[in-house]
Amino acid sequence: MMSRLDCAERCFPQEASNRAGSAMSLAVAVMLAFGGTATTQAAEFLTHHVRNVAAATEVGRLPANQLMSLDVVLPVRDKSALDAFVAEVTNPASPNFRHYLTPAEFTAKFGPSQTDYDTTVQYLVKSGLKIKGGNLDRRDIQVEGSVSAVETAFNVKMRTYRHPTENRLFFGPDREPSTSLAIPLWHISGLDNYSIPHPLFVKRSEVARRLGVSPDAVGPRATTGSGPSASFLGSDMRAAYYGGTQLTGAGQHLGLLEYYGTDLDDLTTYFNNVHQTNHVPITLTSTDGTSTDCTEANGCDDGEQTLDMTQAIGMAPGLAGLTMYVGGTDTAIISAMTTDNPLPRTIGCSWGWTPADPSTLDQYFEQMAAQGQTFFAASGDSSTWSSQNEAWPADDAYVVSVGGTDLTTGSAAGAWASETAWADSGGGKSPDGIAIPSWQAIRGVINSSNKGSTTLRNGPDVSANADFTFYVCGDQTDCTANEYGGTSFAAPMWAGYIALVNQQAAANGRAPVGFINPVIYAANEVNGQLSSTYKTTFHDVTKGTSGSYSAATGYDLVTGWGSPRAALITTLAP
Repeated sequence: MMSRLDCAERCFPQEASNRAGSAMSLAVAVMLAFGGTATTQAAEFLTHHVRNVAAATEVGRLPANQLMSLDVVLPVRDKSALDAFVAEVTNPASPNFRHYLTPAEFTAKFGPSQTDYDTTVQYLVKSGLKIKGGNLDRRDIQVEGSVSAVETAFNVKMRTYRHPTENRLFFGPDREPSTSLAIPLWHISGLDNYSIPHPLFVKRSEVARRLGVSPDAVGPRATTGSGPSASFLGSDMRAAYYGGTQLTGAGQHLGLLEYYGTDLDDLTTYFNNVHQTNHVPITLTSTDGTSTDCTEANGCDDGEQTLDMTQAIGMAPGLAGLTMYVGGTDTAIISAMTTDNPLPRTIGCSWGWTPADPSTLDQYFEQMAAQGQTFFAASGDSSTWSSQNEAWPADDAYVVSVGGTDLTTGSAAGAWASETAWADSGGGKSPDGIAIPSWQAIRGVINSSNKGSTTLRNGPDVSANADFTFYVCGDQTDCTANEYGGTSFAAPMWAGYIALVNQQAAANGRAPVGFINPVIYAANEVNGQLSSTYKTTFHDVTKGTSGSYSAATGYDLVTGWGSPRAALITTLAP
């Protein structure tokens, strides 16, 4: 579905509502167009690939011999049964609560059959595509081939178009893809480059330049951090939100979703400069052949990747391992995250993009929920969600959306003192039309104070510090203090926090906490009233505004339920 700036892949939305009715007529039309007959049925894909962009002007064709890298995804088996299983395993009132599957068990129960997988591989090879990789669950097949081979395999013509909002061309198929297989497929990632994934951090100087003001007018600088110029370190966030020493994330594995690799020298520089030592083993994993190197020499920016590591490690300095999963397409990255050994139980994503079809990753996010994995997505740094200010993947119903706050601590490496909403925190009602989940429809969660939707998914779910108050090293250049901010700091911070929770759960002889939204919403709102538990497990952020919404008592569309207190660990891992 998505790819890096220089690769073959991005996303573009179309609604799935008329998929069932139009797929057959489209399939027949495609076959007729390619010399088939109406009695020959082309197999459909179960997700959309073509974005309706009226302002996109066709420019030409991709060269027939140009190479493309794609990730062909097969659907899960028995989606309704998977939905039911996930509902049970994440429901605190269910006898099956947290009775997770292993990746092998998931594949056996819900994965494509070996026959369907083998048949698809044979079809792709026969069409002129070369198999480059894939994962053990038979869900994705990574291929490479010429444009002409892609057009033959999927009954499309690869066109180029002028982007309606960006000064560039993009490529994409002229119609929805189909095959001559007897089985439907799920999705093809890399079939276009309409939407380019972007890291969700912001720079104070760039915001000031855009607004025509001085940097100091953008927002307060940190005054109580233990880093240079009183900036905050990852360890300061641990002190503010956990405050203890017993839990360090020991025995836990954390994953980070990244579209580019990193230069680990930048991570070393960060820890050397703040006189700390990193004891967490770092693994850089290429999920589809994408380089894991990112240096100034090759024009790569690793600022996001480095800050993700510093926030996760700062919160959980005793992790058994941190793996950075690097890839050019979202399905390749997340496929690796759901099948790796050891399995990352808590995951941070600090990137945003616009999907062709918002349902594309649902089968992966549901697999994570079924396997006891927690996926955190930064809610964005451009305030209120809208069709022009995309929320993806933070508005998906199976991820934990993380908003931003402005934190003050009592002293350097000191305790939490106060918190207000960050003025740029992303949040609102799902611009992708995702229906409100059952756990968010609990009576009292959506009310006149927070102005949320009773029909659409609302976000964020939780939050943490995201203001321009951090110490950052990256890009093989000088480190900065109080220059960078964004919800991209808050998402890996929460991933590290859940590593502490999972350590406690393991000590209690319990399973990992997995998808936490059903638990925290049910615990915080009881019979239409805020519970006493909520007041002890979250810092309720009640002041501040971001775009169309303001912080409010209880749940709101700027900070969600707020930031974590240490007592939340006991609630999640009793």
